[in-house]
Amino acid sequence: MKERISFIQTSTIDRIRESFEAGEDYLSIKALKAAREQRLTILFHELPQEVCNDTPSTLRYYELLPALEEFVTYIRQKICPKLDSRCLKESERLLKADYIDIDYDKASQSLVLTVFHHDSPRFNFWNEQIRLNHTVRKIDIGVFSNTKATDSSELALEGHLTVPGGDKQLKQTQFSFPSRHLPVPPISGTTFHTTFPRPTGLHPTLRLTFPSAISPPAPACALHTYLTLPSSLFVDKYQLSSPNFLASKNLRALRSLSGETDLETPNWMVQKWGSTVLLELSPPISKKLRLKQSNTPWHADVPLHLRYLSPALGGISDVDVPWPVVFWTCPAEEGTKLDGNPFDRVNLGYDELFDPQTVFYHLQPQPEITGRRLVERLQVPVMDLEGTRWVESGTVGVVVLGAVWVIWKLLRIMLRDWSLGNRIKEEEKKLQ
Repeated sequence: MKERISFIQTSTIDRIRESFEAGEDYLSIKALKAAREQRLTILFHELPQEVCNDTPSTLRYYELLPALEEFVTYIRQKICPKLDSRCLKESERLLKADYIDIDYDKASQSLVLTVFHHDSPRFNFWNEQIRLNHTVRKIDIGVFSNTKATDSSELALEGHLTVPGGDKQLKQTQFSFPSRHLPVPPISGTTFHTTFPRPTGLHPTLRLTFPSAISPPAPACALHTYLTLPSSLFVDKYQLSSPNFLASKNLRALRSLSGETDLETPNWMVQKWGSTVLLELSPPISKKLRLKQSNTPWHADVPLHLRYLSPALGGISDVDVPWPVVFWTCPAEEGTKLDGNPFDRVNLGYDELFDPQTVFYHLQPQPEITGRRLVERLQVPVMDLEGTRWVESGTVGVVVLGAVWVIWKLLRIMLRDWSLGNRIKEEEKKLQ
C-alpha cells in the first residue's frame, strides 16, 4: 500500500513552515488551515478476496447513498489491520469527506482511493502526526500554498515535500501545471439552482435556474449539463430531437444518452440502475442581455418522465433525484498536457464524452439552504397496498361469479339437450 497526502492552503510559504515539524519517520502537523487530499494505492493482493473479482474495464452504476457508515464499518473490519489506530482514525474521517473517488485499475492490479476535505472536520485546523508503519510501504507528504502562475489556465504551487522514513529533511519545491477542471471565471455567472416546478405529475420537469445572464469563458466554449437519473425516471430521446421544442426549453441538443432508455418498461421490469444524459444548453447570452439585463435570471427545463412504480403503503412512493452538474466545455490550447496534473480527476462519466483535450469550467450548485443535500425528492402517486386487498377480493369474486355463470349456462344447455332427446325418443315410440 502506498499513500500520498497533500495539504493546500492560501497562506504564504513562511506561514506553512511554522505549521509542521519533520522527524525521522513522521511529519507533525500543527494548527494548519488547509484543504487535504489523501490518495491510497492498494494492490489487489492487499484487499479482501470478495472485492477482487474480475470485472470489465468500464462499468457504470448509480445508487443514492445518504451516509457512509456501512462503508466505513466495512473498512474498519475488513481492511484496517487490528490495532492500527491510524487506519481506524482515517476511516472515521471518511464520514466528513467532500468527495471520495474509488478507481479500479485493471492494468496495474490496484485500487486507488482518493479522499478530499476542503477543511478539517474538527476545529477547522489540522492537528495530526503522520507516521510510517508496517501497513503502508511509502508515504509522500506535501504541504503547499498557491502562488501566481505565469499562465492563467494553469495552477501553481510552492511548498515542501517529505517522505517519512526516507528523507531526513524537508525538500522545497515549486511547480505549475494545467488543470482539466476549473471554476468559472467571476465575470461569467458562477452558480445554478435545481428544482422541480409543482405540481410534478407523472411528467416532471427538472429546472436549472441561473441567477443572471452568463457568458462563456472563451468564444469556442459550450454550456452543458450532465444528469444521472434513477431507473424510475427517463428522458424521451424522440421528444428531444425537435429543434423547436429544444429552443423553447433553452436547450440546444441531446449530446448523449446511455443506460435504460426503453420508454414503456415499468420500473419493476427495468434491468439496469438507470440512465445518464448529456445536454447542451442554450443560454441567452446576447449582447443586449449582457449589457442591460445582466441580473435577469433565466432557466433551462429538462422534460422527464416517470415509469410505472410498484405499489406502496399509503399510495405514495418517493423518488430521489440528484442534482446534475453544469459546466462549460472549452478546447485546451494546442500543446497543453492536461494529464500532467497530479490532482487530476478523470472517469467522472461526462469527461469521456468529450475530446481528451477539453477543459471543464464548473458552475457551483447553490441550494436555498446552505448545507442542504443536493437531492430533490419527488412524491409519486402509486397503487395503495392498503386498497389492493379489496381489489384482490373483488377480482376473485368476479372470477368466481363468472365461472358459476358459465357453468350454469353449460348446465342449462346440457339439460335442454337431455330433455329434447327424451321427447324425441317418446315421439318415436308413439309412432311405432
